[in-house]
Amino acid sequence: MLRVKIYGAGSIGNHLAHAARRLGWSVAVCDVSAAALARMKKEIYPQRYGQWDEAIALHEAGPNEPRGDFHLILIGTPPDHHVPLALRALEERPRGILIEKPLCTPALEGAEELHRRAANSSTRVFVGYDHVVGKAVRKIEDLYREGLIGDVDTLDVEFREHWSGIFRAHPWLSGPEDTYLGYWRRGGGASGEHSHAINLWQHLAHVVGKGRVADVDAMLQYCRQGQAEYDSVCLLNLRSEGGLVGRVVQDVVTLPPVKRACLQGTRGRLELLLNASPEGDAIHCRIPGRDDQVHAIPKTRPDDFIEELRHIETCLEGPDDASLIRPSPIGVERGLDTMLVVAAAHASEAGGRRVSIDYSKGCTLAAIGRKP
Repeated sequence: MLRVKIYGAGSIGNHLAHAARRLGWSVAVCDVSAAALARMKKEIYPQRYGQWDEAIALHEAGPNEPRGDFHLILIGTPPDHHVPLALRALEERPRGILIEKPLCTPALEGAEELHRRAANSSTRVFVGYDHVVGKAVRKIEDLYREGLIGDVDTLDVEFREHWSGIFRAHPWLSGPEDTYLGYWRRGGGASGEHSHAINLWQHLAHVVGKGRVADVDAMLQYCRQGQAEYDSVCLLNLRSEGGLVGRVVQDVVTLPPVKRACLQGTRGRLELLLNASPEGDAIHCRIPGRDDQVHAIPKTRPDDFIEELRHIETCLEGPDDASLIRPSPIGVERGLDTMLVVAAAHASEAGGRRVSIDYSKGCTLAAIGRKP
């Protein structure tokens, strides 16, 4: 049985705690706020999952929290706390660390240090882009590899979702000003909160053999609401190292939401529709001259996190020899690549120009031609 420590008693912390318990793991949750821990026990968890799980241990984060006896440490705090917590977690030498997305802020503070220290550690570090290890994305990979649509010419991904749903899940917040979500510099806004779309574009580009994102041409719409400043719309035109072109759209204004990906090939296309119905996701295979094939992928919201933790468990059961370890789609390297694209998007909007990413300069602002 894996022993798990979770930082953060908010929405993500509850999802991760429930998923870990469904897998039969031991769970301890730490938060700096006693009120957040009480809210988790009395409100969020029982309202979502029927009743509180007394097997979950709750601790105030700080000098008296449990340390050093965990297989896996999960970080579900606001993004501007992710890197400091992950660096501390590495000192405990767990087998794995999962950092919720986005990995850090667009200023990339500490990202390269985290990359370096993780690379020199026996601990495997993951970033919570759970969709790319979900059943629907695994299915679309299989369909592509069957050769049904030929060579891929272009790739589009959209995560367009009004964030009213987020605030319904966080009723203790009155709006974006009360949370990091309302501050793009803290990792919020459409570019950070819905960076699942960027990450999914990157993942599918790797699947079709076209490499990492090389060029970013972005248009963002920034909004002010009280003290909050966030991007409500983030539009990206992308080109990969292998010449694949396409777009990513992320926003916090679309209602009802649309979450989709489209792989357009020389003989047809594959369309992934996340949350296509209350029953789950769907994949449409559209080939001229044939009837459309629809593949339904049953799924509930808790399944997203259960599949993610199952994937991590499988990774942690792999070989100890680093040379034999297969890269994970949610490995820290992919999460860092996603943050470079987020940072490049803001740089592109600020400069009114296309931005190229130089991966030889690490996960730093220098990689996108900006001074730290």
